[in-house]
Amino acid sequence: MMNAGPGNPSGGGGRNRRRRGRRPPNHRGGHGGGRERHNQDGIYTAPMDHRYRAVLGGDNGHKPARGGRPGFAPNYPQIEPEPLPVREDANSRIFAFVDDLFFLAKIQETARKLNVKVEFVKTDRDLMERMQQNGEEKPSLIIFDLNNANVRPLTLIPKLKTKLKKGTSIIGFLSHVQGDLKQKAHEVGCDMVLPRSAFSQNLPQLLRRHGAPEDEAATSQ
Repeated sequence: MMNAGPGNPSGGGGRNRRRRGRRPPNHRGGHGGGRERHNQDGIYTAPMDHRYRAVLGGDNGHKPARGGRPGFAPNYPQIEPEPLPVREDANSRIFAFVDDLFFLAKIQETARKLNVKVEFVKTDRDLMERMQQNGEEKPSLIIFDLNNANVRPLTLIPKLKTKLKKGTSIIGFLSHVQGDLKQKAHEVGCDMVLPRSAFSQNLPQLLRRHGAPEDEAATSQ
């Protein structure tokens, strides 16, 4: 048995000891053929499926194949609609029961850009008075903030729906977590219920469509 010393380290010699901290590269399936691979900085990167390449714009912008995973659809920027011709004598065809300052300002600014008249009302009596001023022309759209406690939308919507019939669309917006309120709004006659984010995103198209005169609106449909 050899004695341990500076020239003869114990533990069976240093030549046959396996170096720690290094592993032989994984050559299975060729370079990058395994399920996992690491870049030069040691960061894990998973192989990208062709469907995800398409979603991220890597396949010339084509949409992913049918049956792909939901929730990965690309978000294309919406095209701003063209403003309507300015008509000073036009009646308001859109009314809004909205008292939230953020959405009130957003609706006002969007309507201004599109040359659309939107009137804000606080009670059903206000709405009826404005409708009488318009003569026989019924509103094309009524917007409800379904969290507007001063109006009680779930009570007012069925009354308006009975009076105005199918000539008027009623749209409400709420928080995306208010599933019960959404269901109740549909049950009492609300034609469309949108989360706040979707309402904001589609607001220009909604105002442009319903704010157009009846003859132009009929042509576009």
